[in-house]
Amino acid sequence: MRLAQCVPFMIVLMALGIELSPAHVVYTGPVLAAMPALASLTTGPKGTLATATGAVAVTLITATLHQSWGGQVYSNLAAAVVVSIVSVTMSKAVRTRRQSELNQVRRVAVAAQQVLLRPVPTRLGPVRVASMYLAAETEAQIGGDLYEALQTRYGVRMIVGDVRGKGLPAVRLAAAVLGAFREAVHYEEDLVEVMHHCAAALRRECAVPSAAGQDEARDQAEDFVTAVVAQVPDTFVVQVVNRGHPPPLLLRQGKVQALMPTSPLPPLGLEDFLTGPPAKPESYPFAPGDRLLLHTDGVIEARNRDNDFFALPQAMEAVHSRTPPEFLEQLHQALIRHTPQGRLADDAAMLLVDRLDEEAGTQVDAAAAISIDRTH
Repeated sequence: MRLAQCVPFMIVLMALGIELSPAHVVYTGPVLAAMPALASLTTGPKGTLATATGAVAVTLITATLHQSWGGQVYSNLAAAVVVSIVSVTMSKAVRTRRQSELNQVRRVAVAAQQVLLRPVPTRLGPVRVASMYLAAETEAQIGGDLYEALQTRYGVRMIVGDVRGKGLPAVRLAAAVLGAFREAVHYEEDLVEVMHHCAAALRRECAVPSAAGQDEARDQAEDFVTAVVAQVPDTFVVQVVNRGHPPPLLLRQGKVQALMPTSPLPPLGLEDFLTGPPAKPESYPFAPGDRLLLHTDGVIEARNRDNDFFALPQAMEAVHSRTPPEFLEQLHQALIRHTPQGRLADDAAMLLVDRLDEEAGTQVDAAAAISIDRTH
């Protein structure tokens, strides 16, 4: 793209070189007159104006230098001026239209994100929650990463997942898994059954014929989703079912521990690789003051210029005393500083859960009630 933007300027410079060389008998006027129109296709209004100025300047300089003023020079000069004015005007119009279309796409993306990845409540039962989604593409709003946290009769239930692939197909699969999770968590007591519902929804979605043809259908058949589901009941434990996803990280007294599964399971969509006895949720202590971070691999696989991975546990320990929103923002800033030019290579999602004790929970509820009362 950058090369295409430079082509009109290069041609103008080549024309200047020809006019200043013994080969100036080759008349470059018609070529110069066409350059503003070419620039309008590859650059914005400023680039088009710069090219037009260069083309007119070269025409004036060479005509004066070679004393070649005449009818043909005047006609080519007039053509260059007219084409320049039209090209600059059209470039501005096209830029305005494209910006309007981009703004519309952004509004649609924001609306889609609010439906697919709606903000999690700051308080759910015995925990405080915060979430963050980071898109790899500058203009992107949604992708294949997913998260959700819901209060149910079984406790607070959460999911974080990552769809293999990119683009709209990944968003569609993420929506299918999230929809199944949001429904199943309210009536399935067993976390493993919740995962089974998500896997079934994924299989159904992958089986839907695609209008894009056989190639995309073949790719969809190979799609899978890594996911981890966690549950925080009233007792001081957290139950986890992990299907091929990076393990949650438990922060306790300033130290981080990875909740590694004792029996690794394949991602959703790869049930053919399930072997051994039926899976069971694994329980870990989750006491008041503990902090649990569920995340996607876009966080831990971010690399710096030396090809080193982002040290998430160390980054968590460095900001362990922050509030949940501040904690995630500090991790975000550390992640940006770690990556070249502050750009992620993959989407990243984080879901943070703080375990409260009964007294702290009561204080949070009282503070929320006062805040609500003040707004009325």
